[in-house]
Amino acid sequence: MERHWKISDEEFEEQFTSNKFRPLWFTHEAHLRLAWIYVTKYGKQIAFEKYSKQLQDFANKYNVDGKYNTTVTFASIQIMNAYIQKSDAYDFQDFINEFSELKTNFKEIISNYYSTDVFTSIEAKQNILQPDLKSFHE
Repeated sequence: MERHWKISDEEFEEQFTSNKFRPLWFTHEAHLRLAWIYVTKYGKQIAFEKYSKQLQDFANKYNVDGKYNTTVTFASIQIMNAYIQKSDAYDFQDFINEFSELKTNFKEIISNYYSTDVFTSIEAKQNILQPDLKSFHE
């Protein structure tokens, strides 16, 4: 079990909001959990705004220049929202068990929407690129 499970959703959000979250705990699964917390609590628009700002703050605090990616952040919230809409899960643990592909195949899921590698594109890191293969609303 990953370390981020040691704290509740409320503690997770508070620590991330106050930029006190432990960097070693911030795995891909923890990224998904934060997105899940924000989308389920605030809806996708506010979730994107909070998630985006806080990921940038986190990256700046730990000097990981070039790690933050605007398009991947946008796509992550859109994808998480779509999966949440299909789910009957009451908590993130049930949600991620229901949709384990979010943990194991996230790049592949994003590639259903984008024909280019948005993970490495400089433009995608700096700006929201809209998907060119299919809309997030389909």
